[in-house]
Amino acid sequence: MLQAQAQRNGQLPGTSLRGKSRGFTMIEIAMAMLIGLVVTAIAIPQIQYGLYSYRLNSSISMATWAIQSTRFQALSKGYPYQVVFTASSMNYQIQNLPSGSTYANVGNPIPVTSWPMTMNQNTTINFQPNGMVSATVGSNSFTITYQGVTATITVSNYGNVTVSCSNNTITC
Repeated sequence: MLQAQAQRNGQLPGTSLRGKSRGFTMIEIAMAMLIGLVVTAIAIPQIQYGLYSYRLNSSISMATWAIQSTRFQALSKGYPYQVVFTASSMNYQIQNLPSGSTYANVGNPIPVTSWPMTMNQNTTINFQPNGMVSATVGSNSFTITYQGVTATITVSNYGNVTVSCSNNTITC
């Protein structure tokens, strides 16, 4: 008798009326949202760290590439080259001296970065065709600072480039 009544109400035999309700309760939804907020709060600093590290490393790579490629040009062409880093505009300009006494620009100035970073000084690094390196403006060492992290780029007298960071929160 109960089975016939359950079939008339659209209920399968052996199930109760309580199993008919579907969906989530407000408590279940609130708990899921709370877990999502906690995971997001944990992830944001990690994402920010990765972004800052990427930006600083890209600027360091751009500066070291400019130094190394300019040195290579001086060695391969057989006349002096220099790379001029300008702190106010955060760009560099490659110059050569094929003949005469005045350096000429090779191409246009190239930005080191598009993010708001600072460079501590104007620096001009001169490369001789015999491999010797000297700084005619500034020194063989300059810094790039971003979000409180300072990376020091140092060029030896023979063109070896080393990079060191002042803060261990962002890796160089």
